[in-house]
Amino acid sequence: MDSLLSRRLLWVGGKGGVGKTSVSAALAVLAARCGKRVLVASTDPAHSLGDVFDRQLGDQPTCLLPGLDAMEIDPDIEVEAHLARVTSQMRRFAVPRMMDELERQMRLSRQSPGTQEAALLERISRMITDEGSPYDLIIFDTAPTGHTLRLLSLPEAMSAWTEGLLSHSRKSEELGKVLRHLTPRKGQDIDSPFTDTTRSEMDELDERSRNVAETLLVRRRLFYQARRRISDPEHSAFLFVLTPERLPILETGRAVKSLEEAGIPVAGTLVNRVLPAEAGGDFFAARRSQEAEYLERIDHELAAWPRPRLPWLSSDIQGLEMLEQLASALESALNNTD
Repeated sequence: MDSLLSRRLLWVGGKGGVGKTSVSAALAVLAARCGKRVLVASTDPAHSLGDVFDRQLGDQPTCLLPGLDAMEIDPDIEVEAHLARVTSQMRRFAVPRMMDELERQMRLSRQSPGTQEAALLERISRMITDEGSPYDLIIFDTAPTGHTLRLLSLPEAMSAWTEGLLSHSRKSEELGKVLRHLTPRKGQDIDSPFTDTTRSEMDELDERSRNVAETLLVRRRLFYQARRRISDPEHSAFLFVLTPERLPILETGRAVKSLEEAGIPVAGTLVNRVLPAEAGGDFFAARRSQEAEYLERIDHELAAWPRPRLPWLSSDIQGLEMLEQLASALESALNNTD
């Protein structure tokens, strides 16, 4: 248990309906019980974290217990803030006659595919790179594979977008050198996110072009620092939640492989809703027989990672009282795995 909660970032994900939100909330309760200052944040646009806590949550942290805050990141708020920042930057860099068209494009982009996701990922990046954060542990209730792989691709995508935008600039030839430095060669990272490889080129640019380049450099640093932290096994890890059923096993296997290929640390796979031994009757006997086959398959296919098992409780998880019970069951499961 200590190893799982010793990191600063913990991502909890899994197939829909396997109980990952309940596990995220119970982990937060357990960490707070251990004396940590914890934030649990939902990044799923279809939030259910507030339902699990039986409390109204918003886009800013709400204190639920001593040492435990929770929030549901609002994608609409993030989109508006993201577009406002972009528009403000464009006002500094674009000629006045372009602003009407740029603002029209910003309005249209509110409903564009990927806009919410880009805004959410930028918010997540700011959260996990904030050196002034008061939290010992941040738990993200999210589907980690898609979010993380997109986060890893954002620096390259950002550079491609900005290169297209700047192709219309009067200084595009001079900025070409800067953009080549802003874009890692063949997708590889730079030695240090703080390395200023553009200074000599930027000194030769006019003020407007230099402001564009510096803005891109700041954004590139943000995303690369976020990626570095997500990739650091001492700082961050993913916990997959699954149930002993065919589809969750298949999806978890694919997700673990994807993260492994991307160099993202996986802490373990938590098997949720395992039938308790005392459950009786013919129905449960038949169900337990099938479950045993799936548990054996999990042990075989996910043998490289810890696989704690969490029993299926007798009632729905809602409210702090039930979460305290689930946290105790989770603590026992994690301790039996250590």
